[in-house]
Order: sequence, then structure tokens, then C-alpha cells
Amino acid sequence: MHDSRIDALARQLVRYSTSLKSGEKVLIDLYDVPDAIGLALIREARAKGALPFVRTHQARVTRELLKGAEDKQYAVMSKHLLAEMKDMDAYLAIRGGHNIAETSDVPLERMHLAMKHLRPVLEYRVKKTKWCVLRWPSPSMAQQAGMSTEAFEDFYFKVCLLDYKAFVPAMNALKKLMDRTDRVEISGPGTDLRFSIKDIPAVGCCGCYNVPDGEVFTSPVRDSVEGIVTHNAPTIYQGTAFDGIRLEFAKGKVVKAEAGAKTKALNKVLDTDEGARYIGEFALGFHPLIREPMRDILFDEKIAGSFHFTPGQAYEDADNGNRSQIHWDMVNIQRKDYGGGEIRFDGKLIRKDGVFLPKALAKLNG
Repeated sequence: MHDSRIDALARQLVRYSTSLKSGEKVLIDLYDVPDAIGLALIREARAKGALPFVRTHQARVTRELLKGAEDKQYAVMSKHLLAEMKDMDAYLAIRGGHNIAETSDVPLERMHLAMKHLRPVLEYRVKKTKWCVLRWPSPSMAQQAGMSTEAFEDFYFKVCLLDYKAFVPAMNALKKLMDRTDRVEISGPGTDLRFSIKDIPAVGCCGCYNVPDGEVFTSPVRDSVEGIVTHNAPTIYQGTAFDGIRLEFAKGKVVKAEAGAKTKALNKVLDTDEGARYIGEFALGFHPLIREPMRDILFDEKIAGSFHFTPGQAYEDADNGNRSQIHWDMVNIQRKDYGGGEIRFDGKLIRKDGVFLPKALAKLNG
């Protein structure tokens, strides 16, 4: 039986997230997903008069390529993928998967080699196309979330089909507040952070780049970060799971990093390049229906009452100049059920225990 929610999701992605128009070319990138979503996206794009192009991927095949990645091979691959991307007006990626740790045994140096060559494709897509990326629900994702497959699918469609337009006014109010802020102070269990976001633009995200969505991001002045942050949401990076990451900063740099038994693995990632030990993004999450972490960053970074603090590459539309092959969103949840916490902008309390206090931001509390 066909699931009408798939058609609704395709409609939202085509008509709202990317706002496809007649004659525009859209690349539909499908990673281990059922045919139904690909078919729905093709049909919806055609209904708007757009021209759909499709690529399909399998995680196990990708892993095999990565395990033996060579410079010459990925240079050619990048060249062809970039040429294809330059022909596109829009990009839609639906990323499924049967095993979240599929690339966990790919040597880190091979992964970095591939990322280095493929970064120009990513950067062009982000800067020059209308794009949106989302996960696809699978039994492995349900297992991550500690839910039955059916319950997780219901959750997935509810959070992805949220009425994002209704949150735009409050999101814009938060953006304006962050745009005029200099000093940020964040406190909570295991966390005492201080940094500046002065003169770095804030960017609101409400269903146009990622789905699910719900955040406003900027980046700290590169050398301004001082103090300690302990991330109470579990995370997975390059196929490896991490818990309880604690980072200590001095003059913007991570000078001490701990993650229990994974401390060595954590520091190996942070030693990828100079920029990996500096922060490239600071963001506040506010999706009202996403409340628990599930080791999937497209969901976890939007958790209600959370913030994320990201070692590595800064986005160019909120740029502090930091450059790295790494971009690792690490999440801290500040609701009361996670120990609470406070965020101050220029000395004024803006959010307490995950709840925004200014009236203009009340909608972001759900």
C-alpha cells in the first residue's frame, strides 16, 4: 500500500524547501532508500516543470571505494561530480542506511583523502544551488532512537512535515538578536563557556536546507572561545560512536579533549588539521518535536532546548575564517530533564533550562 506521507514530503521538498520552478534542473541524490521516495520526487519535480536528474548510492559499495581511496581516483571523481553539480539549479539528497557504522573500519587517512577531493563539490552545492538534505527512516535508525520501526516512522513524518513557516517570525527575531550580540556566556553541568559572536552574521534555518530543521547558527570569533563544554548528547562521527565529550578551550583552541575510552580517537580527529581544534559554528536548536538524541546529527542538532558547538569548518554565510576538513556538530541539551543550563547574550539571560525568555522568541519553545 502506498504511503501518502511520502507524497506530502516530496511536495514539501519541491514546493517549499527548494521552491523548484519550471525549467530548473534538480539533482536527486538517493542513498539506500526505497524507490517510492525517488519516484515521488521525480513526479513532483515534473509537476512544477523542473527537470529531474537522479544518482543512486549503496553504502557498502561506497565503503569499498573509500577503503582503497587513491588521490588520482578521487581527483577524477571530484572533477566529474563538480561538472555535474555546475549544471544543476537545485539539489535534493535523501540519505538512508542499514548500518550507521558502515564506514567505521575505513582508515581515517583514506576518509580524509576522499573528503579533501570532494569538498569542492560540497562547497559549490552549498553556495550555488538551492539544496535540501534529509535522512530516510530505517529499522537501524529506529534502533538508534530506541523505538519500534512503526513508531519511528510516525515520529519521522511528524517532525519532517512540521509547519516550518509558522516558526519563521520567531526564528527571524532570534537571528536579529544574535546579529546584534557581542558576548555569549553559556553555563550548565560541566559547562562554562565564554566567547564573542560580534559582527558574524546569524543564519536562520526553517525547513529550507535540512529536514527536519529548526536552528539559528552563527560562529564565534575564532580566538575568543574560553572555558569548558561538556556535550551530554551522544554523537557519531565517521562511523565511530562517542559519549560525554568534554572540550577545554584557551584563546579559541581546544587544548584538552576527553571522551572516556574514546579519548584517543577523539584527539585523532581533532588533530586532522589546524582548524579542527577551533570552533566553526555555534547554533541554538528549537524543533518542538525533537527532544531526545539518536546519534543522527540532522535530528540531534535541532533538539528542543539544545545548542551545538562545532569543531572545524565554518560556513561561509556565517564565517569566522576557520578552515578544516572537519565539521563535527556536538550537542548539549539544556532542558531541566538534562540538567538545565543558561545562555546569556551581553549579560542578559536569553534562555534558561532550554526555554527562551524574550516574548518575541516564545514560539520557539513549541
